[in-house]
Amino acid sequence: MEDGRSTPENLKVLYEDNHLIVINKRCGDIVQGDKTGDLPLSEVVKAFLKHKHNKPGNVYLGVVHRLDRPTSGIILFAKTSKALSRLNKLFATGGTKKTYWALVQKKDLPNTKTTLVNWLIRNPKQNKSYAYVKEVPNSKKAILDFEVVKRLDHYLLLEIDLKTGRHHQIRSQLASMGVFIKGDLKYGAARSNTNGGIHLHARQLAFEHPVKKEVMRFTAPLPQDPLWQACQ
Repeated sequence: MEDGRSTPENLKVLYEDNHLIVINKRCGDIVQGDKTGDLPLSEVVKAFLKHKHNKPGNVYLGVVHRLDRPTSGIILFAKTSKALSRLNKLFATGGTKKTYWALVQKKDLPNTKTTLVNWLIRNPKQNKSYAYVKEVPNSKKAILDFEVVKRLDHYLLLEIDLKTGRHHQIRSQLASMGVFIKGDLKYGAARSNTNGGIHLHARQLAFEHPVKKEVMRFTAPLPQDPLWQACQ
């Protein structure tokens, strides 16, 4: 299984121009700094850009969106404040298409597309979200579609079309119906993965370029892991 966090030397860059940079995040990378004090991916990307472009001063980098620490896959950063404001608006208004792949413990799921609609409540102390079937006070509506795209011996590969962007949305919505992502102890998996990650991968991202106005589409290669490789 792939291990180790991103460094400026091993950063997986999928695309870069004057306005944005797209990274294939490793599980274990934290996107923005938090109470752990661990070096965030945003600072790793800054160091990469500073070295690559031989910049003498500080490097600007805007965090557009986030991925959970144990999750891998596509993460987008803005290289200018103008690009950041436009991309923030795009993400806030649903102007992106986000596709995830998840390996889940085998369960009798149909091959047809399934839509999940829940109301989520975030518990900051537990860093966990709880999904409800009906609206409850202080909850936020969460919507996703999923379908089974491959059946392995012990796991199913789900392709998930995320319609909203809530805290731990995929993990909590799937868990609420008894479907657990491999390695995700927090949301009901039987065992953790050896690298502390979970088998949830931000596979594809499509959006309109903030300056060029062209449609950009990216696919993040899967981690070097036997189970993921069986999904190719």
